[in-house]
Amino acid sequence: MEYRLLGHSGLKVSVLSLGTMTFGGQGKFAKTGQTDVEAAQRQIGLCLDAGINLFDTADVYSGGESEVILGKALGGKRNDVLIASKARFPMGDGPNDRGSSRHHILRACEASLKRLNTDYLDLYQLHQWDGQTPLEETLRALDDLVSSGKVRYVGVSNFSAWHVMKTLGVAQASHYIRPVSQQIHYTLQAREAEYELLPAAQDQGLGTLVWSPLAGGLLSGKYRRNQAAPEGTRHLADWGEPPVRDENALYDVVDVLVDIAEARGVSAAQIALAWLIARPQVTSVIVGARNDTQLQDNLKAADITLTTEETEKLNAVSQLPLLYPYWHQAQTASDRLSEADLSLIAPYLKK
Repeated sequence: MEYRLLGHSGLKVSVLSLGTMTFGGQGKFAKTGQTDVEAAQRQIGLCLDAGINLFDTADVYSGGESEVILGKALGGKRNDVLIASKARFPMGDGPNDRGSSRHHILRACEASLKRLNTDYLDLYQLHQWDGQTPLEETLRALDDLVSSGKVRYVGVSNFSAWHVMKTLGVAQASHYIRPVSQQIHYTLQAREAEYELLPAAQDQGLGTLVWSPLAGGLLSGKYRRNQAAPEGTRHLADWGEPPVRDENALYDVVDVLVDIAEARGVSAAQIALAWLIARPQVTSVIVGARNDTQLQDNLKAADITLTTEETEKLNAVSQLPLLYPYWHQAQTASDRLSEADLSLIAPYLKK
């Protein structure tokens, strides 16, 4: 297993990490999986054997049950691993049971620590943007949590690039704790993060964690053009996260994934994950699994190195259109672009 520095911090995380949204299976999260403590212990054991050291959860997953199960399943191994959790989404019916206010963040952190049966979180992330709470208030609360020893590093999740930059700017101006990472959705089916989020992370020294790297299973190879969806799985019409805006484009990507996978004798999921691991701005890819078999398959992706030809095929079939102002920069400013600029624009420049 390879380990990478998380942004500008000195913390090293495994290139694959385990997401625990499947733990608990309560409420709307039941459709993602129903992993209990016993199954979670097996999955954690598989991850530890593979070298994974980062486990990602959130207070909202199954109403906190995911954190409870993770804490129980880790048991005495807690100090051997890194735990990342998140807060922002509703945890009750009250008007202050959500958001990124000082009131909610401090209470949410205490509740997560209790559920996880730990006295500190290695990474505490804002799960989503809160446009109504002043960033100074949110960052002061996070700064206090770090100063108290209850949180070691902080990050953001599902922010737009201007949200990220504003957060970093306020942190610097106010001398508050600076986020070390962002958690985003990024796959061969959805590469929009390449427009702004990934260049911003590269420029600002942020680590990038990727959630739902198989697009909820769309890139697993189970869904094929002109074939019925496998029994017990969702249909494309029911997909909202991520949305499928172009079925033909999706199946074009899947076709290439399957071709490469079959030639190598591996799964399409492993190829999709290997492509992400190899992306220069990606720090760790968060995998989740309904069962041990899925997890064991996903873990093998850490040992795959795609060839240049394979990477070029995947890049070509999934390439984004170059939007404004990027096409204009490609045409008129190519002599003065930074490495972060070129992470998006370089493939479009005329040779």
